[in-house]
Amino acid sequence: MAIKFADRMDNLKASEIRELLKFAADPSIISFGGGMPAPELFPVEEMKKVAVAVLEESGQSALQYATTEGNVKLREQIADRMNRKYQSKVALDDVLITSGSQQGLDFAGKIFINEGDVVLCESPSYLGAINAFKAYGPKFIEVPTDDHGMVIEELEKILDSTENVKMVYVIPDFQNPSGKTWTMERRERFMEVINKHEIPVIEDNPYGELRFEGEILPSLKSMDTKDLVVFLGTYSKIFAPGLRIGWVCAAPEILQKFNFVKQSADLQSSTISQMEAAKFGEMYDLDAHVEKIKAVYKVRRDLMMKIMKEEFPEGVKWTYPEGGLFTWVVLPEHINARDLLKKCLEEKVAFVPGGAFFPNGGNENTFRLNYSNAPEEKLEEGMKRLAKAIKSMM
Repeated sequence: MAIKFADRMDNLKASEIRELLKFAADPSIISFGGGMPAPELFPVEEMKKVAVAVLEESGQSALQYATTEGNVKLREQIADRMNRKYQSKVALDDVLITSGSQQGLDFAGKIFINEGDVVLCESPSYLGAINAFKAYGPKFIEVPTDDHGMVIEELEKILDSTENVKMVYVIPDFQNPSGKTWTMERRERFMEVINKHEIPVIEDNPYGELRFEGEILPSLKSMDTKDLVVFLGTYSKIFAPGLRIGWVCAAPEILQKFNFVKQSADLQSSTISQMEAAKFGEMYDLDAHVEKIKAVYKVRRDLMMKIMKEEFPEGVKWTYPEGGLFTWVVLPEHINARDLLKKCLEEKVAFVPGGAFFPNGGNENTFRLNYSNAPEEKLEEGMKRLAKAIKSMM
């Protein structure tokens, strides 16, 4: 049977991360692949009480259709959180609830990108965003990065010499996959350039609150004087990914477009999930819950860094993340991380090869490691297996 699919399907392929998550179902494999939170930290007992309270107080409303914009109490809580954590100045009307921040990425592609348009991103960049945007047929230009973030001089060169740049996609805080965080100076200079060229910015911030040391830095959105920044947030990393609570924060003209697109996609995000998230915020202290998460992840980050320093052979480099979920490893150029993964799977350990995080290919000697999901004893054993596999290929 010869089925003719839309041309855009040629731009799509299975996410390597989602494919690797299948290995997580095998208890014998220690996976550093997905960006999954630690399930033992989910507030299960609290959510039992929250679910009962929502159904007892507002059962009929919780099971009914609701507005596309999202639950008012939840949006108020999110706006307040953004203002407290990231020095923003936003109100509930600036926020629209999405089904995870991944939906916000897909909507951004649909709203801003025509086929052949140019999208700028960090090099490397988040695989899920690359795949979401690819459906709309853009050309990607990777802007070089260093330990302080996107290199502004390179960004300026690209913007001065390139036509039809439709948007810039960035993750300034504990970037996925590199774990790097932009400095304050780099953020300010970036916004100066953006304001000069008036290019929309998608600021993806799933990890910003998970800072283990130092202070949370202001968001790009908080520096946005021309309504160019679209902020994407999520409860997946600080609360529970299964709720699928994400949000878009943007200027009215832009947010209206997200509202239209969401109406055609799913009408609204889950009513009951939104009400439960809002009720949790009323009954419990989400800030305190985030502090528990940070304490556990810091221990695991420290353990992973310690083992890498002790066990990884000379010639292998990695980043030191001050928060978030990931570190980024660079192997000697003659080692292909995909070949290393095959060897590691034989040893029952998994990670994500780095090539997929570069939209224009290359850099196959890199890979991403996640430290949030594995308990300490498994993390230590898995890292030693990984180190052994690397040594065998050096």
